[in-house]
Amino acid sequence: MQHRKVDVAIIGAGTAGLAAYQATKAHTESVALIERGPAGTTCARVGCMPSKLLIAAANAAQHTRHVERFGIDIDGTVRIDGEAVMTRVRSERDYFVGHVLDSMARIPEQDKYRGHARFADANTLVIDDQIRLEAERIIIATGSRPTIPEPFQLAGDRLVTSDTLFEWATLPESVVVFGPGTTGLELAQALARLGVRVRLFGRHGSLGILSDDVVRKEAERIFNEEFYVDTQGDAKIIERDNHQVIVSFTERSTGNTLTERFDYALIATGRQPNIDALDLLNAGLKLDDKGMPSFDRYTMRCRNTDGQLSHIFIAGDVDNESPVLHEATDEGRIAGDNAGRFDSVYSSHRRSPLSIVFSDPQIARIGLSHAELSARYGDKNVAISEYSFDNQGRARVMGINKGFLRLYGEYGSGHFLGAEICMPQGEHIAHLLAWAHQQRMSVTQMLSMPYYHPTLEEGLRTALRDLSTRLLLDAALVEQCMECGPGA
Repeated sequence: MQHRKVDVAIIGAGTAGLAAYQATKAHTESVALIERGPAGTTCARVGCMPSKLLIAAANAAQHTRHVERFGIDIDGTVRIDGEAVMTRVRSERDYFVGHVLDSMARIPEQDKYRGHARFADANTLVIDDQIRLEAERIIIATGSRPTIPEPFQLAGDRLVTSDTLFEWATLPESVVVFGPGTTGLELAQALARLGVRVRLFGRHGSLGILSDDVVRKEAERIFNEEFYVDTQGDAKIIERDNHQVIVSFTERSTGNTLTERFDYALIATGRQPNIDALDLLNAGLKLDDKGMPSFDRYTMRCRNTDGQLSHIFIAGDVDNESPVLHEATDEGRIAGDNAGRFDSVYSSHRRSPLSIVFSDPQIARIGLSHAELSARYGDKNVAISEYSFDNQGRARVMGINKGFLRLYGEYGSGHFLGAEICMPQGEHIAHLLAWAHQQRMSVTQMLSMPYYHPTLEEGLRTALRDLSTRLLLDAALVEQCMECGPGA
């Protein structure tokens, strides 16, 4: 077995691992970057980019179907060439992966290791039982993988996940989707718009990233106008028959038990951290009942069993906190900076929470979620305004007048606390709200910004005006009670 030593070893060359490598190299040349699986990052290979390519094709088809409302005749129905759709998805996907591979190629060969790394002790990694690598600091950036609960494995090779769906040569006739989270909702709607017969099932009432029941119920109603969604269903795979899976479920509208055949079952019930094959017990880290390390999100340092901060760091999807690319990049940079200059570890700024689902209408959550606000403030300490886009001017002009949002403000300070939205082109509004949240702007300050006419942003302004009124009314009531004296 070969024996080598480095200052910093990074396990995983995905988004977080590559960011950690670049940050670490600013402090030391002695770095090892270890990759077990295919290079190219989850985002480029099987996540953000290929899914958005499929969504782009789906939205193009959907827009074409509805041009007649504007007086445009397309002379017939939209015809989907499934093979052409998937060929473009893979071709463009490979283009994005290629950029990642190019950046990997620029990393010096002596820094790159291929194989499965596991802890032999707190400072030693064994790679494929061939290399024993001693490191003064170690960064865990091993990412995550789709979770496939045992009952779904009955589908055999008719089961797909977001890691395998994009390898289809063409589009199937039918797909049943389990899991109405971000991935399941995005892909279910895209496939439905591309002519695939789709049913989307969940069990616990969740949809996308929404925690506000008012927005969630409105969103579920909107999506059900386009394809079948049941977030509290009892669907299950009961049999695989030849090249199809047979699914039993209770139809939401009638209460009847139905049995249907589908070409594939897409399992989108979540992802699990790639932490289980690292032999973390040998690293001396404090682990929870699921084997996850305890860590400080501002330094990305893990904690030892005695509660003290370790020389081991964690970053990206593997920490199971914020599985989105910009957070993985930030965490990799923080971990790399601190591991590289270990004599002076710094707590780093974290951005305001921002999550987006690229459905149509788009879903977004900004700042503290409704559930987090309820837990922190209680139901009486947060002002809430809401707004429907059903009759919003610009949305009606474009024929996309469906959607709903709720804004949250803090009584007393008047600060904007967050929002949950399901609205047309919501990714852009979400960014404006996230910027305002990170700047700790008050609702009054947000209203002082310019709003052009006619735009979707005018709907946001209406909601902010309502929120401001609610906050001011509360302030006036508080002042009135104070003037009344004790017992008022």
